[in-house]
Amino acid sequence: MNRFRASKLKNCIPKIPKKQDWIADIAAASSSSNGNNIKCGQHLIAYNTDSAGVLGITPLEVGNGEKRSLSRLHCHSDVVSDFAFSPFHEHLLVTGSNDQTVKVWNVSEPGDVGSATSVLAGNAGQVRALQFHPSADSLLVSAAGKNVHVWDISKEAELAAPDAHGDQVQSVCWSTDGVLLGTSSKDKRLRVFDVRKSGGAIQDAQSHDNNKDSRVLWTNSNNHLLTSGFNQVREREVLLWDLRNFSRPAASFTLDASSGLLIPLYDMDTGLLILGAQGEGTVYCMEVGTDTPSLTHISQCVTEQQSRGLALVPKLCLDVMSCELLRLLQLTDRFIIPISYSIPRKVQKVSLDPSRKPVPARPASIGKLSARQDRDVVSPDAEPSEASAVSSPSSSVTSPSSGIVSSTSQRSLQGILGPSSRFRHIEGIVQHRDNHITNLRAVSQSTPGECDGFCVNYQRLALPLAGPGGQVAVLELCQSGRLADTLPTVQNTVPVMDLAWDPFNPHRLVTGGEDGRIRVWQIPNGGLVETITEPQAALTAHNERIYTVRFHPSASDILASSSFDLTVRIWNVKTGQDVLKLQGHEDQIFSLAWSPDGRLLASCSKDQRVRIYEPRVSNKPQQEGPGPEGARGARVLWVCDGKYLLVSGFDSRSERQLYLYNAEDLARGPVTSQSLNVSPSTLIPHYDPDTSLLVLTGKGDSRVFLFEVLPEAPHFLECNSFISSDPHKGLQFLRKTDCAVRDVEVLRAMRLSNSSLEPLAFRVPRVKKEFFQDDIFSPSLVTWEPSLSAEEWLNGRDRQQRSITLCPDGMTPVSLAPKEAPVRKILPSSVYLQEKTDEQKKEELLSAMVAKLGNRDDPLPQDAFEGVDEDEWD
Repeated sequence: MNRFRASKLKNCIPKIPKKQDWIADIAAASSSSNGNNIKCGQHLIAYNTDSAGVLGITPLEVGNGEKRSLSRLHCHSDVVSDFAFSPFHEHLLVTGSNDQTVKVWNVSEPGDVGSATSVLAGNAGQVRALQFHPSADSLLVSAAGKNVHVWDISKEAELAAPDAHGDQVQSVCWSTDGVLLGTSSKDKRLRVFDVRKSGGAIQDAQSHDNNKDSRVLWTNSNNHLLTSGFNQVREREVLLWDLRNFSRPAASFTLDASSGLLIPLYDMDTGLLILGAQGEGTVYCMEVGTDTPSLTHISQCVTEQQSRGLALVPKLCLDVMSCELLRLLQLTDRFIIPISYSIPRKVQKVSLDPSRKPVPARPASIGKLSARQDRDVVSPDAEPSEASAVSSPSSSVTSPSSGIVSSTSQRSLQGILGPSSRFRHIEGIVQHRDNHITNLRAVSQSTPGECDGFCVNYQRLALPLAGPGGQVAVLELCQSGRLADTLPTVQNTVPVMDLAWDPFNPHRLVTGGEDGRIRVWQIPNGGLVETITEPQAALTAHNERIYTVRFHPSASDILASSSFDLTVRIWNVKTGQDVLKLQGHEDQIFSLAWSPDGRLLASCSKDQRVRIYEPRVSNKPQQEGPGPEGARGARVLWVCDGKYLLVSGFDSRSERQLYLYNAEDLARGPVTSQSLNVSPSTLIPHYDPDTSLLVLTGKGDSRVFLFEVLPEAPHFLECNSFISSDPHKGLQFLRKTDCAVRDVEVLRAMRLSNSSLEPLAFRVPRVKKEFFQDDIFSPSLVTWEPSLSAEEWLNGRDRQQRSITLCPDGMTPVSLAPKEAPVRKILPSSVYLQEKTDEQKKEELLSAMVAKLGNRDDPLPQDAFEGVDEDEWD
């Protein structure tokens, strides 16, 4: 651009709308990632949320009076570093993460999205950048570690991989025509590749003098590149490069000395460059000249909020009739703020209104991706129904139906997509900090994998502590707040291998020690006030260390224990005698579980076998079947009223798996299995018999999986996962009577983190919360009262525990709620016109015309005019 000639864009003005036009309550990520943290498609906005690995999805535009929907996509187990919408398929979204994977999603509508349509593995490092090809369909480039990969996502295949860089690749960008590929890396080099000809760089130059994060963008000229970064004195700068003279930059622009990472956004049509920075509230606008290389400052906009990310809205979504050139979306902690850049004009000659153009048809297929495009259509506000899709377990959320299609359409969708869980919208909510127990110190990090880490009843919890003497802290749930630096403890004298509360006596705690002894402790009313060193009873249980202790679910004083000596013993705690001894294990016993009626006992061991015992009949297993192949650990649990056995473990590739067995035919092997993810910790399951909800998480995980378990296919229906901001050591669940039923809270747990205990509530969104949701809250067993004594059980008797209703006083069940009065439907006038004859219509039309024109016999206005005399014409 000639420096003596004024730019036609010099009057480009940024305009920030009023606060009511902002997108509010979004809870954006407070920690910065490598990418822009927000991207905009033709209809949707995606942004990084305050939960690692979770993206927020919201529509770009909503109608007048329409409520904006905000939903979440649980896509990765680690921070989402970059993501992008496809330029050719508006519902296609790709995400890259620090977990070294790239996933492809279908986000047809704003809402909870189901499984990823494909996963691109093989990235050698954390994914730093993603970009779709500007002209070739399904072509994607990703930067991870020191490598760049070019993918065909329709075939899930890698097409090219240029030579490795000298250090971590920080940014990657296609040229306008898609021929060349530009990269910037931490080794301070700027490279240009032609991936179809060779793997080596065809151009290579020294870039910014500082190796802090840099970005590369291609301009509307194929010969010019833009880079942003830091110079040698840590000043932020923008450089313009010419491929024909690549040894040094053709133009440069220095901003200031600040630590905020620049986010450059370039508009190909106008040549405008938008510059913002994470953690700052200033947005710069510059014009990039390529005929005569130049960088010209146009304007500077100071916003009210600090930026977490920036994105440009697609050109088809702009208000061109108001001369809007650009629309910038600024992501802040709580808002998405649209900033419009427009040029004042007096005359608008051509209408480029995009609303007058036909909406492009959705592509019929894009290979493997579009075969399952319709599976991920969601509506976050829809009431749970039976007509929604089921997602794959690799994702944390499922896809409900939109709620606006006809019942016939819903039934057809259900036939195609299969059933969905009525709990698919369940959400985990950490209770207010006033209910937390904080300042936990010296939490034991060495509890065995067979131990849940801590145990809880409806009054208190027990938690092993680090250090000598096998100390166990006992904390009262009603005494929340900050703990004292020193606490009275239970001194077990040897390291605690496992511990459990008596379900029928909230004061009795049982610990299994490394010395093979079981110690029974009596906790006084009100909790510990001094250290306890003497147990109420000590059972010389096994010759080796103990693995697991489990109380009987319905008989008082009955306890099962497993040990390194490969035996399972059943105790009468009241008398201190081992009454039964079970044998048959050939290797380490991973887990024990009583059946719901207390008649059977299941075990899972390292010899890759699952066994079911009937202890009162035989000390040998009644049934045996193949167990998980992995030797890291496993857990066993009874589900579906004791008809099925659930085992969580690992396969031969160390991937976490769920296996479901028919309890009457164990030798046949699992009925079905479910793959989850790769993690070293064993998933600890909890099953709620009232709702059939299965909750799974592992020690050191930050994600809690939820499934609804069905006795018929497909057996596992995935629900929304809960993801915490920091790893936890486990969950322990309270009674159903401790749940806030009025808030449709179906589960309540205590979450143990490194230094605190937090109440975690799982709630199901419902519209009519004033009614008792009896379709969710069925009569619940009184699990804290025994149904028979130890002697009765040993003598062969079985008795079911009584049930109670969870309906609070004064609430009406939703099944008995009065039906709303039908609203009278007023038909349009066209309906009534159609019922009239042609003669009637003609008569009415003529009458209306006559009434409007008036009487034609009346004198005309000119008749009242006075003429002139005859002689005046002469």
